[in-house]
Amino acid sequence: MRRSGVGDGKRMDSARIEVHVRPGARRDEVEAPGEGALRVLVRVPAHDGEANEAVVALLAKRLGVPRAGVRILRGRTGRRKLVEIQGVGRDELLRRLGSGR
Repeated sequence: MRRSGVGDGKRMDSARIEVHVRPGARRDEVEAPGEGALRVLVRVPAHDGEANEAVVALLAKRLGVPRAGVRILRGRTGRRKLVEIQGVGRDELLRRLGSGR
């Protein structure tokens, strides 16, 4: 998916991915996507948006993009979320997730 950059005339890659979050897990981890949604485990509990912040931080670190480039589009109060990652296209996103980067 291609999106226009804001005001600079450049184009920026972005990708969207379905995520299933498990708050209160024993460790922070991103499991490579299989047939379904990407599984993201975070230690913090689902309280006052803390788990969402942990998901954003973990995905940004794992994918090598700034936190501002990870945005929850849908599902802020549930475990299933639609997340947009800016700065990488879908193929690159899946490559990075599969490589354990």
